Amino acid sequence: MILTQIDRPGLPDLLDGFAQAVAGHRLAGAVFRRITAILPEGETLALSTDAGHHAQALALCRSFGFAIALVDPHSYFTWDGQAVASGMEPSVIIHEIGHYQWAAAPRRTVLDFGLGAGPETGRKAEANAVQTVFGVEADIEEGLASLQGILWEAELGQPALAAFIEQNWLENGVSLHNIGHFLKMVELLARHGLIDDQGHPTRALRQQDDTAFFAAWHTL
Repeated sequence: MILTQIDRPGLPDLLDGFAQAVAGHRLAGAVFRRITAILPEGETLALSTDAGHHAQALALCRSFGFAIALVDPHSYFTWDGQAVASGMEPSVIIHEIGHYQWAAAPRRTVLDFGLGAGPETGRKAEANAVQTVFGVEADIEEGLASLQGILWEAELGQPALAAFIEQNWLENGVSLHNIGHFLKMVELLARHGLIDDQGHPTRALRQQDDTAFFAAWHTL
């Protein structure tokens, strides 16, 4: 959920500043260019609801072996351990692929990936009951899944920038903390093989278990 609305008139300067801030990091620059290649339509820079984008999102899910639950997640789960709920915006559906790629293997078949109920999940008590990743670790994985999903949108030729804004990657502009966070996330995507050296998303899945993965994060 977006924290601060960004208006279209102010967007070019914000994007230029961000591009300059990551210009010294070759891969991060490539990733940012992919994300910003297509401007979303409309003054509100809202997520796409295009039927073609929705069909692309479901096709990508199927290519990862997902079943499709023809339901609104507000009365179900976003991810039930086998199927993704189809009653969501294309961007949100694709975001679940990012979660699938970043979740440790035992959690890929757990309700909402063991991260607790997402904002769209209706059956929150059930999803929260099987949560095994909390706090900072959950935030780390959420950020990685977010950026991975956004890069899949870009790969499909969808307006990935809308999700980049909606998921608050530009919330703190070009602050050292915000740019540092973005660079660290890009480096982790690359280190685990989930993007290639041009910033394209790959079909790799995270191999490290949760203990090793989060222990390594805290030493970065």
